[in-house]
Amino acid sequence: MYDYIKGNICGKVSSSAGCKITVETGGIGYLIEVTAKDFNSIQEETTKIYVVLIHREDKMSLCGFLHKEDRDIFNILTSVSGVGSKMALSLLDEFDSSELIGCVIQGNYKEITRTKGVGPKLAQKIILELKDKLMNYKESEPIVVETATPVKSQDLEDAQAVLISLGYDREEIKSGISKALATLSGNPSAEDILKTTLRILSI
Repeated sequence: MYDYIKGNICGKVSSSAGCKITVETGGIGYLIEVTAKDFNSIQEETTKIYVVLIHREDKMSLCGFLHKEDRDIFNILTSVSGVGSKMALSLLDEFDSSELIGCVIQGNYKEITRTKGVGPKLAQKIILELKDKLMNYKESEPIVVETATPVKSQDLEDAQAVLISLGYDREEIKSGISKALATLSGNPSAEDILKTTLRILSI
């Protein structure tokens, strides 16, 4: 229903219940729940927030993110049974998107237990389900990236699979990875490629 909301920040509230901002545009003030990380990063009066509409039986609410990739990871996280919007926001407060994806690629569930409320069993479940959602999306035709930087084909394929699952198209992926590899030293990991590519694509 919504992709993003761009408007003036006319309210910010942080409490034990979470962080919320009010964005006014077109004479309407939208109350949006955000991560503490984004809450503290918002400095400008006019801000573009990528949003998700949460629709439950008892209420509707908006969650928002300064970066599109965080919103996309949030959507994938909340599709995991046992992970609600509050926990997904906590995970994205604890980790950058690329760090969280790196944990998934490496199967490092212990690192995810750093997040408050996430025990070993849930962490393993998150790893398994996210890996299935992020890593098993393969294009029928491989995306050929020309680069002078030595890189393992598996790391390149893993990075491409994640970017495809996040909704980026072939040309965006090809261009983003090419630019990322031009700035990375030899044999970068899939996590390194993703982190740099996501930063480039978010500009």
